[in-house]
Amino acid sequence: MVSFQDRGLNYGDGFFTTARINDASIEHWPLHKARLIECAARLAFPTLDVMAIENASLQAIGDMQSGILKIVITRGSGGRGYGLPEAPSIQVLITVLPAVAHYKTWQEQGVSLAISSIKLAHQPVLAGLKTLNRLEQVLIKNQMNTLNCDDVVVLDINDNVIESSAANLFAIKNEQIFSPQLNNCGIAGVYLKSLCAKLAIEFKQISVEELLAMDAVFMCNSLMGVVPVAAITDTQFDITRSKALLASQFAKENV
Repeated sequence: MVSFQDRGLNYGDGFFTTARINDASIEHWPLHKARLIECAARLAFPTLDVMAIENASLQAIGDMQSGILKIVITRGSGGRGYGLPEAPSIQVLITVLPAVAHYKTWQEQGVSLAISSIKLAHQPVLAGLKTLNRLEQVLIKNQMNTLNCDDVVVLDINDNVIESSAANLFAIKNEQIFSPQLNNCGIAGVYLKSLCAKLAIEFKQISVEELLAMDAVFMCNSLMGVVPVAAITDTQFDITRSKALLASQFAKENV
């Protein structure tokens, strides 16, 4: 049960991570754990008992072979208005859900993207974190219902490319891999961080024009893995070539 006074409900005072369940284990758990620890530190939460969270998560998963694990952490109830409680009662909410069926099709066939007219505001203090403040994404998803696309490219208020509605973006140009800078907004995804250990990814400001001129573009997150982009508005990408370019990058880094 969650109190109606919970600060996560009232103020979005909390954070979360969403992980893929694979063979009854949490894929990329060390990175998800690092995300929870970073969010707690940057949002002035008490130190988390990550071992207890991990044990509770594994107990919730049981022998489930495939699915989704969502861990939501709030500061609990207390405090006066926005003021923080002196002794927060941290709430940990663990949910286990079925896997998303269409991601495999996306991986094989690619996706088409539109460009959202709803832009992300700048807040460097929260940049990169997966907080419970997701109203921008709610509005972006709602706008997607009026567009003929699988997802959207989301820009910031300066028209820099940031991410998709629920995934990170990266692209290849002239055998170099680029991904948008997330210094002012956006989420630093766990899956993208896992790729940074395998690929030489340069983070930089990317305009829409630069994105459209890339040789290949991809979306990624912990649940979908890597998904090639087949089209952004009227610009088409050959996903067979995109997959080959990415495979060559992996091969080059593992030589």
